[in-house]
Amino acid sequence: MVLMYFINNIPFTFDDAFEDYYYYFDRELFELASKERRWEPEDLYRASSYLIQEECHPLIFELELENPECMPVD
Repeated sequence: MVLMYFINNIPFTFDDAFEDYYYYFDRELFELASKERRWEPEDLYRASSYLIQEECHPLIFELELENPECMPVD
């Protein structure tokens, strides 16, 4: 499970959802995650490439964002 970051519903990066592996065995979390869309690496690559081509990738280009506090930290 990962925490996905989106801009206008287009994914551009992700982080590990949990640092503690204890959460990977939480049945409720797995049920919640199983209801969400499953993203393959190719999906993220295509979406990220699109944002780069449009110069809208927030990790590469400086953009005015409505909620910059939600951006991933290095």
